[in-house]
Amino acid sequence: MNFNIVTLGCKVNQYESQAMREAMIKNGFTLSDDKDKADITIINSCTVTSVSDAKNRKIISRARRANPDGIIILTGCMPQAFPDDYNSFKDCDIVLGNAKRAELIPAINKYITEKHGFVSITDHQTKNELFENLSVSSFDGHTRAFVKIEDGCNRFCSYCIIPYARGRVRSKSLDSLKKEIENIALRGYKEVVLVGINLSAYGLGENFNLADAVEICCDTQGIERVRLGSIEPEQMDDEMISRLSKQDKFCPQFHLSLQSGCDKTLRDMNRHYNSAEYAEIVNKLRNAFENSSITTDVMVGFAGESEQDFKASMDFVKSIGFAKVHVFPYSRRRGTKAYDAPDQILPAEKEKRASLMGELVEKSRFEFLSSQIGKTESVLIERLRHDCLEGYSKNYTPVHILLKDASLCGKIADVRIVSSENDYCIGELV
Repeated sequence: MNFNIVTLGCKVNQYESQAMREAMIKNGFTLSDDKDKADITIINSCTVTSVSDAKNRKIISRARRANPDGIIILTGCMPQAFPDDYNSFKDCDIVLGNAKRAELIPAINKYITEKHGFVSITDHQTKNELFENLSVSSFDGHTRAFVKIEDGCNRFCSYCIIPYARGRVRSKSLDSLKKEIENIALRGYKEVVLVGINLSAYGLGENFNLADAVEICCDTQGIERVRLGSIEPEQMDDEMISRLSKQDKFCPQFHLSLQSGCDKTLRDMNRHYNSAEYAEIVNKLRNAFENSSITTDVMVGFAGESEQDFKASMDFVKSIGFAKVHVFPYSRRRGTKAYDAPDQILPAEKEKRASLMGELVEKSRFEFLSSQIGKTESVLIERLRHDCLEGYSKNYTPVHILLKDASLCGKIADVRIVSSENDYCIGELV
């Protein structure tokens, strides 16, 4: 039997889909040659916003129309967060929660034998839940490998459903990480990206932390670059920064989640820092890492965000000078504290604020890219497209090289940045 996997959402989901893909192939299933039609379609869902849920349902319906006699499997965050939302599952034969990925193959075999659909979702444990020890050996279609080392979140930001979908913080052991990274290196990957739901909390309650994970990766023969996924700012303390700065293979790009530059809004969101503390952490990172880049996410139109609050957020974002910012309007999420909060902002006003913030960060992006001109950076060349090579420097600046040599793809080369465009730089091989 053949199969397809449809992945929505974050890098953690992408990693988990790759682990499921490898498990399916190991157990005798084959990838379908048709991305729309297969005997088995696995949908790995995201539920970070209500828009995500609508997209999940649309993909489920499309998969059923394309595969009327096929097996449709839903897994991921949506069924885990909303296990009683049966209307979302009606076109699915098998529904597995986030703690049930190990049951994928047995669930398929059971369905093939019994021809009877079922839902298998159990609540996450609030204490002593074990890390689901998935592993991958490759990451098809990518020149870098994403490695999940942490799951769950204990923060309960007022707008976020993820602690309910993912449970509490738990971490991959250092021994398991070492074995997985060594295997990935043997497959020829030169760069790894460590990811998690709350990556900064890696090792919480254990005798290790994120710096230990980075050091293991940097010590692995064959791995030349180590990068972090999104991290919470206040957990980047002095010791963590000092240890990371000693690793030559560590990439100085920090995606520090901000959400708002207004202290009042940060409190309403139940974030664990204020704008002054955030700015101090940014300064420490810039002092410790030469030519580092700071990227972030900014939410606009959160419940109760006044015009004055929005202006404060705009002013703060401008003052930091981010390399890149993902701007998005607040989306009410049922099941969260903020869903019923007073003073909800009208959709038109949210879009207006998103547009204004977007214009601001476009200027910041242009200024950052312009600052790279004249520098020589190592670039991981990822692909040949539109008659030029494309890749990323250590601080995640996208670089285009006007060469058609596909043999350089997957290799790291020194490149001198000679100019910049709106969203990338142009470089020449040194």
